[in-house]
Amino acid sequence: MRALVLEEKGRLSLRDIDLPARPGPDDVRIRIHTVGICGSDVHYYTHGKIGPFVVREPMVLGHEAAGEVIETGSSVTHLAVGDRVCMEPGIPDPISRASKLGIYNVDPAVRFWATPPVHGCLTPEVIHPARFTYRLPDQVSYAEGAMVEPFAIGMQAALRAKIKPGDVAVVCGAGPIGMMVALAALAGGCARAIVSDFSAPKLDIIGAYDGIQTVNLAQSDMQTAVSAATDGWGADVVFECSGAASAILGAPKLACPGGTLVMVGMPVDPVPMDIVEMQARELRVETVFRYANVYDRAINLIASGKVDLKPLISATLPFAESIAAFDRAVEQRPSDVKLQIRVADVR
Repeated sequence: MRALVLEEKGRLSLRDIDLPARPGPDDVRIRIHTVGICGSDVHYYTHGKIGPFVVREPMVLGHEAAGEVIETGSSVTHLAVGDRVCMEPGIPDPISRASKLGIYNVDPAVRFWATPPVHGCLTPEVIHPARFTYRLPDQVSYAEGAMVEPFAIGMQAALRAKIKPGDVAVVCGAGPIGMMVALAALAGGCARAIVSDFSAPKLDIIGAYDGIQTVNLAQSDMQTAVSAATDGWGADVVFECSGAASAILGAPKLACPGGTLVMVGMPVDPVPMDIVEMQARELRVETVFRYANVYDRAINLIASGKVDLKPLISATLPFAESIAAFDRAVEQRPSDVKLQIRVADVR
């Protein structure tokens, strides 16, 4: 089966590769339609590793996907051939302690698409567990279905924040995940979200949404901006989504007394933090790693029209141009938020 294969650091190819062809009793076979390019995919391409996960052998990339069910296992009852679906890419051990507790995203045994050595979904067909496959409502397109995965991270962050109606949120970083977090925070009850970044084009994109205030860090000081916007009190919730050491160090200063700090971005190297500063104002610190039990909620919000992710899709390239699509992602054009690859025309 043809696939986009990361052969080794810095080298991609479109070629045939042997992948599972028949579903087990609890699986479905899916014809892939649309796949989004994630920053982790790009990082594996450019660096060959993320932390302890090292590309040691050829690996199919891609984990943000939507498609059509074309075969079901004998035990599958909630999905049928022809269903339009999106897929949660992390598969935990169903009997692990983490799974039983509902925190399967931190199951040490989880197998996640396009995380070495697990193949991803940039290929015409995949086999996937039915329990992590979700039917798309008629009004949700394949392109939006492929956006559910990154939006799920925003949903996880909003749930971890325990948002109260009327809260003011700060989002540090206007990359794809920062934008998802800001939209999820608004959907979760925040009255407004103040989003910061150095990229004017990205701030223009997220700033077009109602309820979003932007701060260009090339022109303004974030602490001053947040103080002015909150009458000196600070934000109820601060989402750190950049992973930049300077932003992580400054994030606690943006929160109000008794506020919440949600760590979403992942720094490359350890970052020292002033614990006493956070203790003195009793800040609550939460962390986010992927997501658990949020896909249904994410799909419902998109289907309702309360969250519109379409403006974040910058371009869609055909499967034959997958390598060019990844090279464009490496290029990091200022106005690009999410690039997608159309793998097949599903009828």
